[in-house]
Amino acid sequence: MSSHYEAPIREPLVIGEKSYHDISVDVGAPVLGKANRSWWIVFSIALVAFLWGLGCIVYTVSTGIGVWGLNKTIGWAWDITNFVWWVGIGHAGTLISAVLLLFRQKWRMAVNRSAEAMTIFAVVQAGLFPIIHMGRPWLAYWVLPIPNQFGSLWVNFNSPLLWDVFAISTYLSVSLVFWWTGLLPDFAMLRDRTKSPFQQKIYGILSFGWSGRVKDWQRFEEVSLVLAGLATPLVLSVHTIVSFDFATSVVPGWHSTIFPPYFVAGAIFSGFAMVQTLLIVMRKVSNLENYITILHIEYMNKVILLTGGIVTVAYGTEYFIGWYSGVPYENYTYLSFGAATGPYWWAFWALIICNLIVPLTLWVKSLRRNIMWTFIVALIINIGMWFERFDIIVIDLSKDRLTSSWTMFSPTFVDIGTFVGTIGFFFVLFLLYARNFPVIAQAEVKTILKSSGEMYKKLRAEHGDDHHITHVDLDPTAEEPSANMRGTYFTSDKEEDVDNDGHEDTVNADALVDTEAKRDQIDGMLHAIGVYDPATQKADNLKKISGVGPVMEQKLHQLGIYTFDQVSRMTKKEYDLLDEIIDTFPGRAEREDWAGQAQKLKQ
Repeated sequence: MSSHYEAPIREPLVIGEKSYHDISVDVGAPVLGKANRSWWIVFSIALVAFLWGLGCIVYTVSTGIGVWGLNKTIGWAWDITNFVWWVGIGHAGTLISAVLLLFRQKWRMAVNRSAEAMTIFAVVQAGLFPIIHMGRPWLAYWVLPIPNQFGSLWVNFNSPLLWDVFAISTYLSVSLVFWWTGLLPDFAMLRDRTKSPFQQKIYGILSFGWSGRVKDWQRFEEVSLVLAGLATPLVLSVHTIVSFDFATSVVPGWHSTIFPPYFVAGAIFSGFAMVQTLLIVMRKVSNLENYITILHIEYMNKVILLTGGIVTVAYGTEYFIGWYSGVPYENYTYLSFGAATGPYWWAFWALIICNLIVPLTLWVKSLRRNIMWTFIVALIINIGMWFERFDIIVIDLSKDRLTSSWTMFSPTFVDIGTFVGTIGFFFVLFLLYARNFPVIAQAEVKTILKSSGEMYKKLRAEHGDDHHITHVDLDPTAEEPSANMRGTYFTSDKEEDVDNDGHEDTVNADALVDTEAKRDQIDGMLHAIGVYDPATQKADNLKKISGVGPVMEQKLHQLGIYTFDQVSRMTKKEYDLLDEIIDTFPGRAEREDWAGQAQKLKQ
């Protein structure tokens, strides 16, 4: 519709001369092709890190938590630091998918699928640490409120640690369903494009029988909106509950009402930084620069600036309130003069430099749109947010109210190995995902191609409003061909704007093809199956053919196909041309024998 067209001044979200067919080919190439050398190198490194971490986890479980660097004063350290860090990274996926969907932000469509996958894989890493920290992970089911052999032994429902279990499991479940729902049309695209019978079967199962019917799309939209409505509160609730692990205690530096919004903003801050880190690499390795553009990078940098500003205000508030309270214990918290000059000064200044100073460079537009600088800043923010969690936990616990309890924490090789292992595990999962699942939501990107694609913006600039041509929003599925002809779809002040371009009058395929060679092929097809004459013939209801819905019927009309008689004369040559031009679900026309169906319907 005309209201969906963007102003020419807006930068396109899909650059290059991209057609619908090109999107399917480009998105399917990393999955249907062979993995390149770079993928194998990165995967091998990630696998080695994962195996190292797995060995450290086995050693921890078999020997005991004593192999970590914990002591009587600092009972939480690297384990809970890593837990909060991974949960925070998993926040960006839900924000991009749910909140930006409700706000109808088009730029989310090229990055949401990978952000959702990142969310799931990050939450999996986060869930490992509390289980390992139990010391006896085979008794993890004790945290669930189920009848047990101890009679009156029940979990403490007043504990935020139990709230974590419910919040994160709910978050993981909703994120997984949201992610999978969005993948259904993409799985169907891979099912129809692959030539491997095994892949066809697997992707057929994964797509849940998606056929692209109007009913499929209607349910897809309804379920997406419902899940977005369910997931949006989770953006606020999950890290709020994680912050309660600290805020509900009486430890100086933790007992703070500012923690919930502070933790949520920090989670989005670190989550978007990780999305930037992954997508900048992936757009290059998978040749997706035309879909994940500089504009996408800039938009995400603006979100990083916003959430970074909120975090900065929270830091200032924490420092000021601690100083203003006059309580001597507050001088040893993670944001205090004592922390800046004490034994953990290096961790304090790492937090300040990485989270406050470096992100300020993104206020400069040239740096905000610089790919390499954005990648460096994203890495620095990831490091800084890890130090923030480390400072909150270790610095605040290291100096108790009794000076005799003051101590330092030193991580062991097991602490370090477990953390490195989770990073390796995360990248193993993400790389396997990138090889077997579409990393871009191609079905959603196609919905914005006409309004935000560079090629269509140029066409509108040349033949649209700049030349006093107004798009008339008629019913695109109208039975008669006049609804699809140039003279009816586009009105003009100048009669010469509606001219004869030398092709069949019943063809209006500008939205489907962009070369004269393709238009000549369409003319040749119509000469073979028959040219429709609106003066002497009446259009048939092509939706009676199984596999042809309103959208497909519109595209057939654009190609000059209106009658059962035309469809009944189609052969493999015409089927192949349809697949090449329309490319919604390749092979469907031949698979469902449209010619045979049309032959029966025209009788």
